[in-house]
Amino acid sequence: MKKIMVLTVWLSALSLSAQTDPRLYDIINAVSAERIGKDVATLANFGTRHTLSDTVSPTRGIGAARRWIKSEFERTSKACKGCLEVFYQRDFVEKGTNARIVKDVEVVNVLAIQRGTKYPNRYIVMSGDIDTRVSDPTNYTDDSPGANDNASGMAGTLEAARVLSQYQFENSIIYMGLSGEEQGLFGGAGVAAYAKEKGWDIIGVLNNDMIGNIKGVDGVVSNTDFRIFSEPVPPTETEQQRRARRFYGGEVDGISRQLARYVHKMTKTYMPEMNPMLIYRLDRFGRGGHHRPFNDVGFAGIRIMEAHENYTQQHQDIRMEDGIAYGDVLEHVDFDYAAKLTAVNAISLAAIAWAPPAPEEVKIGGIVEPSAKFEWSPVDGAVGYKIYWRDTTSPTWDHSRYVGKVTAFTLKGIVVDNYLFGVAAVGKDGHESPVVFPNAILR
Repeated sequence: MKKIMVLTVWLSALSLSAQTDPRLYDIINAVSAERIGKDVATLANFGTRHTLSDTVSPTRGIGAARRWIKSEFERTSKACKGCLEVFYQRDFVEKGTNARIVKDVEVVNVLAIQRGTKYPNRYIVMSGDIDTRVSDPTNYTDDSPGANDNASGMAGTLEAARVLSQYQFENSIIYMGLSGEEQGLFGGAGVAAYAKEKGWDIIGVLNNDMIGNIKGVDGVVSNTDFRIFSEPVPPTETEQQRRARRFYGGEVDGISRQLARYVHKMTKTYMPEMNPMLIYRLDRFGRGGHHRPFNDVGFAGIRIMEAHENYTQQHQDIRMEDGIAYGDVLEHVDFDYAAKLTAVNAISLAAIAWAPPAPEEVKIGGIVEPSAKFEWSPVDGAVGYKIYWRDTTSPTWDHSRYVGKVTAFTLKGIVVDNYLFGVAAVGKDGHESPVVFPNAILR
């Protein structure tokens, strides 16, 4: 009887690891394009949200915008009986810090923390940018509505908070409105430093920067394509880790790349109509986003954005020139598309927030053997583990095996030389941690 019971538990866990969670479909359906559209319009109607713009006016400038964002987070918190901790995070930046800081400024971010029930100090983050700019990055007075860049990402973050605040999670979720992006990524740098100071365990950052445009300057129109940018390995890796990669692989298997693959997998599983594009680059060529300051200090972070940009609508003075209407105005934002990308974020946040932590150590062995061997550190709350592997040239984890609640396993007949591997922890509802690439050698 005991053996039968053990087998039943194992099969139950296996079943959970292979099934989808109906709550995630509910989350997708709860995201409102109408609410996102209203939020984008509200943000655009502040006239300009330039980091150096007016902070006193109740209707114009970045001060009015951030107060409104904070009030929206507080409204959401009130609706969920105080489930969000809403506050400002501030840093003073002196004139001349770089060429775009032409006067002293206080860079103010808005944070809303939905505290986890089991791991309150482990955080998965969604962010959008508050600030805007026109052609001259030091022009902080002219109209700069920033409807797509980046009212769309900010509106998506507000909407994700509304939807996910109706659920409880074991891990904490942070919803962020970041300032100072156009002046030099100051807002993200401020929060990243704050997180280090507070000892936050950040699982990853989903930075949303421009999620509302479907018509590319190249003429391509698509409301299903989107890009996920991620760096290959953290810049904080040690020389020993760098040397190990040369012999054991892992050039494209850092923590940010695993986070990107996680979002890709969630999209393919729950929103198969969408086409997530894994871009193996920190950001667009020669450009930057607010996930980078988190990457800089060793946190996982990715950028989620539209696939087909229109450069006549980015960082432009509002004008008509040669028959082209320049400027980042409301009419160019597709709210249904922004809602889809918001849903991509929301289900990824929820799945990670419901999942157990990832194994801290994963050892791999099998040199000159016809099998791949693994050992990993146990994870509190895991009902089992899943080993993933893929061809060395594949961008995604294409094969997997659920191995139950063990901390060692041998994949017989799988030659370690021919594949790349990783291990994820599986929770009671089937949700998985991000995959951990082996970080030690089994001897």
